[in-house]
Amino acid sequence: MTTTRRIAGAGAAALIAAAAWAATAPAPTAEAAQVVHLTLAEAIARGLEYNLGVVAGEQRVLGAEGARRVARAALLPQLSAGALQAREEISYAAYGLPVAPGTSPIVGPFDVTDVRLYLAQPLLDLSAAGSARAAARRHTAARDTFADAREAVVYGVAELYLRAVTAASRIAAAQAQLRTAQALFERAADMRKAGTVPGIEVLRAEVELADERQRLIADENELDKEKLALARAIGLPLAQPLELADAMPQGTRAPLSQADALAQALASRHDLAALEAEVAAAEADRAAARDRALPSLWAGADLGRIGPTLSSAKSTFTLTATLRLPLFEGGRIKGELLQADARLAELRARLADLRQQVEYDVRAAFLDLAAAADRVRVNRDAVALADAQLAQARDRFSAGVSDNLEVVQAQGAVATANENYLSSLYACNVAKLALARAIGVAEERAGEFLEGNQ
Repeated sequence: MTTTRRIAGAGAAALIAAAAWAATAPAPTAEAAQVVHLTLAEAIARGLEYNLGVVAGEQRVLGAEGARRVARAALLPQLSAGALQAREEISYAAYGLPVAPGTSPIVGPFDVTDVRLYLAQPLLDLSAAGSARAAARRHTAARDTFADAREAVVYGVAELYLRAVTAASRIAAAQAQLRTAQALFERAADMRKAGTVPGIEVLRAEVELADERQRLIADENELDKEKLALARAIGLPLAQPLELADAMPQGTRAPLSQADALAQALASRHDLAALEAEVAAAEADRAAARDRALPSLWAGADLGRIGPTLSSAKSTFTLTATLRLPLFEGGRIKGELLQADARLAELRARLADLRQQVEYDVRAAFLDLAAAADRVRVNRDAVALADAQLAQARDRFSAGVSDNLEVVQAQGAVATANENYLSSLYACNVAKLALARAIGVAEERAGEFLEGNQ
């Protein structure tokens, strides 16, 4: 398998709502003869390395780090150097200086060389300090948002893997159904030759055999498409042969109680931490807007040598202290304060709503998991009953007690029971994933949650 790095799109609505990530790097050449045996853990690891959502999130964190450094620079010393080489000619009359009668007011031309260091240092600037604090909080929010994006990628990749595993399980069930239909068709044909059943029994068995073949073709196509979606999400070439190494997890219980999950979610959810950091940034922005009306104090200095030539230049320096007091700025400070107040009020409202949403997500995940677990237990029993019904129907048909219509109906019941069981098991595992996502521990504990308790 090629190791060339590529960026993959999500390709599934289960990743992040309304985020249709697309691949942005050329796909490497597939090694068609080499089959990739992919475990769930490997799929998640590849998704966290190659998925576009993760790659883009890394860049947003870097952008926030750059903004933080820019804001902090306003509080640090600013040092620069300059060099001037000039040839000048000046007029005393232009400066209002007296000139002796009969003397030209023009002086020069002459050379000037000036080499100098310049230093500026804010001594007191509360507005700049507030802006620096806001940028630092936004950097924290960006990191938490990136961590939340990784959680979403874990959920999405695992959900795609489970979909593919479910599709593979459907194929196994369809193949078993096809073998049963083939055996029944052959049995009906033999009995027709022996004159014990009419031709309608053979025709009915042949129709059922054709239906099972059609179902198998559809299931195989669905599995191929699910593998494509998984490969796209984790950065595998779409032409790469792919086999799923893990089976569907069978556990039906969460590894923690609802009360513990609620407490952990409020402490672990990265989107909640990101919004709390955004609120802190908005508070710092408001303080910065308010403090723009306060005085600021700067110190400055320049040190250098000036003269006709560098060798004859003399050292000079200047020290300054500058106090700036805003008196009237056309309402700009008031306008910025209004904007900061509105932004802060909006974020606080969103934060209160998100805390409610966190609790809702956890409680809803537990409800879904409980319902899905009940469905798994019921459908597991239904599969066993449908298999027993089919066995009895086959025996009755072989003994000539009934026609094969009863067998066909029993086959349909088995297919329905298998589909219901697979669907409920898939729903149960997705509910466990959703619970891990709702708590904010999908990246660290997705495998533990999926394993569950038997």
